[in-house]
Amino acid sequence: MSRRNNRVRQEVAAEAARIMATEGQRSYFAAKQKAAGHLGLSSRMSLPSNAEVEQALREWQSLYGGEEHAAVLEELRRGALSAMRFLAPFRPRLVGPVLEGTADEFSRISLHVFADDPDAIVHFLLDRGLPFEQESRRIRWHDGGFRDLEIVVIEAGGQTVELLLMIGREALQAPPSPIDGRAQKRMSTGELEKLLAEPVS
Repeated sequence: MSRRNNRVRQEVAAEAARIMATEGQRSYFAAKQKAAGHLGLSSRMSLPSNAEVEQALREWQSLYGGEEHAAVLEELRRGALSAMRFLAPFRPRLVGPVLEGTADEFSRISLHVFADDPDAIVHFLLDRGLPFEQESRRIRWHDGGFRDLEIVVIEAGGQTVELLLMIGREALQAPPSPIDGRAQKRMSTGELEKLLAEPVS
């Protein structure tokens, strides 16, 4: 890769990171496309990887987020802990930006929940009178194919929590990370309790 192309990729990554941090854009691809447009570049150019954008996002948050970002992240993690304790029968695991440390005020709390019965979580929430919405998300799986994951979304303490249902074979391996394609990191309730006992990183 030429030095100029590398510089352009860095500029696109930095602008995409700014868009994600300030406009609440959650899609890496959409943020990169918009960033290229802002910089007057063709959308057909070689865009930076999601990992490059995430690194730029971390740098942006470090430079401009400061204590405010740290406070938001801790609040989201504490919200996640409360939700995980409530959902203990489903062995919840924290995943995504709240775990990774790149979450902000626009972020949802993402939890993987496990059950043999795909309707179990719905019945659990109905029995407790908690409103929820149901969604579906298509993701690329480790084998290169696509799978549709069922999601239940709840509101708790002013925070949005999405529950990704891990049923059958989906429970055996974590879905691919949108950052590097590897299995997503998962954190248990106990591990999150330990993390919250440490300074926010």
